[in-house]
Amino acid sequence: MTNYILDSISIQPYSKNKPKQVIVLCHGYGGDGKDISALAINWQRFLPDAIFISPNAPEVCTINSQGYQWFDLTSEKEDEILEKSLAAEKKLNIFLNQILDDLQLEPISLAMVGFSQGCMMSIQTALKKSKKINCLLGYSGKIINQKHLSDNINSKPIMFLMHGANDTIVSPTHLLEAKEYLVSHGLKIKIKMFKNCEHRIPMEGSSLGLKFLKKNLL
Repeated sequence: MTNYILDSISIQPYSKNKPKQVIVLCHGYGGDGKDISALAINWQRFLPDAIFISPNAPEVCTINSQGYQWFDLTSEKEDEILEKSLAAEKKLNIFLNQILDDLQLEPISLAMVGFSQGCMMSIQTALKKSKKINCLLGYSGKIINQKHLSDNINSKPIMFLMHGANDTIVSPTHLLEAKEYLVSHGLKIKIKMFKNCEHRIPMEGSSLGLKFLKKNLL
């Protein structure tokens, strides 16, 4: 049994077959693998041969000891945030490689899903991977550091980013900035802004996300 670098929750394929796809869900700041796995419970029967894996971020959250963080958000210095995100990215990358090795799957069978800080981590990690993953679905996030990413893009998975128009935690302007930035770097990206939606994943967002994953993974 592999000793994974991150603790995680797994939801086995609905079909009971050997996994043909793996979907890794990265939670937001102060959350955990269990809370974001609610998406997997809604999606699993429509992606019957996929295994869903939701890791806990590597650190206990600074402001909520019951949850976890990919990196500390109490600092506002860009270089510090980048440095901490890179430490988390290293662990997330090892985790992804451990899963693929364990399941004997190639990166093209991997989809990443992230919410908020988990979305930020998914974008940074996926685009820097030497082998392209299948696709990336992100909610309410942003690009952590555009200059760093520009210097380190190695692969260009298909992406779908969504955001609430009334989000006061992560400004929805980050969605438009991310689209402009990613298109300028040759990525294929779709976006959706939800009216009257705050910092959360609405039901429509879950449905659109499922449709996107089915189209690309099946």
